[in-house]
Amino acid sequence: MEEETTIFNEEESYQYDASDKPFDFVEVGIGTALVCEANPAAREKISSSLRTMGYQITEPASIKEAIKNMRFHIYDVVILNENFDTENPDANIVISSLANLNVGTRRQIFVALLSDRVRTMDNMTAFNKSVNVIINMKNIDDIDTILKRSLTDNTAFYHVFKEALKKKGRL
Repeated sequence: MEEETTIFNEEESYQYDASDKPFDFVEVGIGTALVCEANPAAREKISSSLRTMGYQITEPASIKEAIKNMRFHIYDVVILNENFDTENPDANIVISSLANLNVGTRRQIFVALLSDRVRTMDNMTAFNKSVNVIINMKNIDDIDTILKRSLTDNTAFYHVFKEALKKKGRL
């Protein structure tokens, strides 16, 4: 019986190529962001907002490209539309791969899920989907305010925890 080919099989057999690394050099203190949004207008609003906050941005064209980029770099922020390059938003491979990261790595990444189905700042659904915040596409014009608030809340929430890890030499 022939083994079914999936994106994970392809990535496991992938040979290293330095040109696939999303950033050759990132200055200390500069954050990185992955923006997985197919709509050009929405992607530009998101990217513009992140640039004003000082992030370097990668905008993959497909799930395969997003997974490849995440393989070589731990992003500070991931903005992901649940419909990005998929027919079924409940089976989005990027969401599941982020949810399957080990806890230490996942905690370093702030994930915002863009949705047409869920209201903005729905904390229970965010918890259920293993993301930090949900942003409804109706609120895309307020992305700057929502991201700033959510990132500030996330930083404050993990501040004591990260300080304790630093003292123990684990971060």
